Amino acid sequence: MKIYTKTGDKGQTSLYDGTRVDKDSIRVESYGTLDELNSYIGFATKFVEDEEINNYLFKIQKRLFFAAGELATVQSEKYKYKIMDYDVDSLEKIIDEYLPKISGVDKFIVPGSSKSSSALHVSRTICRRAERIILSLKKQEEVSDILIKFINRLSDVLYTFARYLETNLTIMDFEKEYQDKIK
Repeated sequence: MKIYTKTGDKGQTSLYDGTRVDKDSIRVESYGTLDELNSYIGFATKFVEDEEINNYLFKIQKRLFFAAGELATVQSEKYKYKIMDYDVDSLEKIIDEYLPKISGVDKFIVPGSSKSSSALHVSRTICRRAERIILSLKKQEEVSDILIKFINRLSDVLYTFARYLETNLTIMDFEKEYQDKIK
């Protein structure tokens, strides 16, 4: 099998169902951003030393392939590996497991006090960007509400893991900073 097909040399690509679209279409941008997210989560695992979190991240990476495949298919009946309610439920269970272990969740923090949390915060921001792009796609074409919910919960999971792994947490006290400036 060759890695190059030459079919994309003029700026188009084939979706999973064979539909040809421009490479800069919002659909390609949406699943391409999930690919970027998946790659960055893989990168983040090289810094995360917590085996349980790495196991969760690996499972999430596999589900991201399903989400990307779903977005890479216009004719939804041609793609069987869809994001389901139980995928969202599993992310909510992770959040419910880790949230009680974190203090100051209701405060803003300066992200990145460790390599692992920094990588997960970058993953979270890529996930949020993916969500915005997917929402833009939904304004033009059909996108599963469950898939959108999954991406939204995923950013919450990434935030939760990043916060759990933070060391030397720097909490932003906007009120104190504001008062110090006006004195």
